[in-house]
Amino acid sequence: MTVKATSKTDVLIVGAGPAGLMLALWLARLGVDARIVDKRTDKVYSGQADGFQIRSLEILDSFGIAQRIWNESNHMVEVCFWNPDETGRICRDSRVVNGKAGLSRFHEVVLHQGRAETFFLDAIRDSYGPQQPTRGEPKAGGQAGKTHGDTSSGPDVGGQQQPRQVSVERRVMPTSLTIDEDAAAEDNRDSYPVTVALRHLSENEATPTQMLSNVQDGLFRSNLSPPDGVDPSSATIPEGIEEVVQCKYVVGCDGAHSWTRKALGPEYEMVGEMTDYIWGVLDIVPITDFPDIRNRTMIHSADNGSMMVIPRENRLVRLYIQLTEVSVGGGRVDRSQIKPDMILSAAKKIMHPYKIDYHYCDWWTAYQIGQRVGKHFSKLNRVFLAGDAVHTHSPKAGQGMNVSMQDTFNLGWKLGLVCKGVAKPSILSTYEFERKPIANQLIAFDHRFSRLFSGRPVKDILDETGVSMGEFGAAFRQSHMQFTTAVGIKYSPNMLVVGGDDEEDKKDDTGSDHKQAPSPAAACVPGMRFASHQVLRHSDARPWQLHHKMQSDGRFRLVVFGGHVSSQRDLQRADELGDWLVSHLLPKLPALAVMPGTTNLHGGGRPGHGFQPEQPPSILDVLLVYHGQENISVGEHLSFHSAYQPFDPKLGHDYDKVFVDRPSHHNGNGDAYNAYGVDQYKGAIVGVRPDGVVGLAVGLDKESWVEVENWLEGILCKAK
Repeated sequence: MTVKATSKTDVLIVGAGPAGLMLALWLARLGVDARIVDKRTDKVYSGQADGFQIRSLEILDSFGIAQRIWNESNHMVEVCFWNPDETGRICRDSRVVNGKAGLSRFHEVVLHQGRAETFFLDAIRDSYGPQQPTRGEPKAGGQAGKTHGDTSSGPDVGGQQQPRQVSVERRVMPTSLTIDEDAAAEDNRDSYPVTVALRHLSENEATPTQMLSNVQDGLFRSNLSPPDGVDPSSATIPEGIEEVVQCKYVVGCDGAHSWTRKALGPEYEMVGEMTDYIWGVLDIVPITDFPDIRNRTMIHSADNGSMMVIPRENRLVRLYIQLTEVSVGGGRVDRSQIKPDMILSAAKKIMHPYKIDYHYCDWWTAYQIGQRVGKHFSKLNRVFLAGDAVHTHSPKAGQGMNVSMQDTFNLGWKLGLVCKGVAKPSILSTYEFERKPIANQLIAFDHRFSRLFSGRPVKDILDETGVSMGEFGAAFRQSHMQFTTAVGIKYSPNMLVVGGDDEEDKKDDTGSDHKQAPSPAAACVPGMRFASHQVLRHSDARPWQLHHKMQSDGRFRLVVFGGHVSSQRDLQRADELGDWLVSHLLPKLPALAVMPGTTNLHGGGRPGHGFQPEQPPSILDVLLVYHGQENISVGEHLSFHSAYQPFDPKLGHDYDKVFVDRPSHHNGNGDAYNAYGVDQYKGAIVGVRPDGVVGLAVGLDKESWVEVENWLEGILCKAK
């Protein structure tokens, strides 16, 4: 083996699917030196995941990506259920709304994973602003770009030097991983305790072998395929070019056959079970007389299995088809039996008497339903696992890509702020604490849902082996209210989440029962995502979704619901809070440099072309939302404290921090105070984490200010 170089990086990401790219985007936006490697020759162009749930779209919107997905995708507005009648013929049993109105400004959409990966790559590039060279690419004027071992930085950004640009390094795979456990345990920000050897592959080595040359098949990535890649325990590795990388942190986003997970040892293996249910998947342009081919549709046949129809973009339709004639021998499926024609034949039997065929097949695969979850999500808070590397399940509920992206959305800002010296390393322990229960919930849901979907309908009232179609429909509708959309996910109390326990009755320190005081922002539940509602910008009466002023730039937010600031009492109360923030709290908190791509995502400017302040702003962003009255015109002069209209010598006052809850001239009434559960006369303070999760919700009284201070001081380092 030829050693090419030895280099260092803060974070090494293994795997450039949606989970890895979400993490890379976070680190790019936060200006962290990171690398992302993938053994494949290119990104996905056909097949794989395609569903985007509500919370995922909100997350992607915080990076400025969601609108592109929204515009190109197929929107899943209704879902149809087809079940056999008393004669055994399938017929439409019901048609219902897909999801629940009012959960979000988004609803579920479907778009090919490869397009999302393209949008991620564009956003990562735009994070650095214009004309920044990518790693290894030539600069303007023909000069060579930075090499992997080059530790120099780019131009100044917000008073700090800009890091090297993150870009996917393809045809690269790890071959060994070691951890210096003594160094890993030390709270030393300059320590690189994880060492990874990277092997640079030839194009032939990196190109997966597929069963058919004329149609893209995904069997090489399904769970019907044996694990691929180099066994980390193997002593014989083919000759090639190797690089040794010293890392502060490593994150394995490398799929169900994760090399990273295996390298951590048997105690990190996933546990669970496989069922006997085998499903085939076809992405086709259908030729059919089935009336609901352009609706999301669940079909249960009397005797031939079940099927799901997912209408896609560009006239494509994805069919999930139960393969009742494929045998399971010794726990392993005979892959040689599975071909597109065989999958189509199963679909025809399920859809009879309707006909279906195709001329164009874009992609196909097959998989065996199984649910597994990892025993551990991290080792020493230095090596982390995310996405399919630590939990796998069936794809029919549209959760795989979504939960994977949400894993690294949770982890990314924590890693980024720790690497920047802004947050305490102890916050990294909250990743497994928060995400492992979600994975377990997902596995439990998928276990029930997949069995209801795969089971045959009951034949009569005494048939105990069949599945009640009423139970299946109820399970589907219930899951889409909160869990599959992810808007109902709730993290338990920890150092990042204050309060939010489900128990109504609490005990004080003496053991006496007492009632928990009502929340001053009843709809802002600690541990759950902060919802978005329309408010008007005070300076010009333009309506905004509040999420658009809380983009993913690594900042914590204090949303101050100041009440009726036209009244002297409420204005004085807001000013007193502003005095305390400016004179006491903000000076104690660190600053965070602004990357060019974090500005103007929703304000009409191009990403990466925002103006830079003279000094990096505070890690804490303060927004004021007051309640409007008819006798106060939006835009009318009110003297707001500098905490809510901060001044920068280069940019002047920031007029993008003060908003009013009142009807828009053109967009109706957001009714934000009612939507957030805030009394317009009492007000509230809501602390929001960089990932949009509510950290705490308190009143406007001075005792509550101490709660805010304690919350932030437990998370953040002191200002330097």
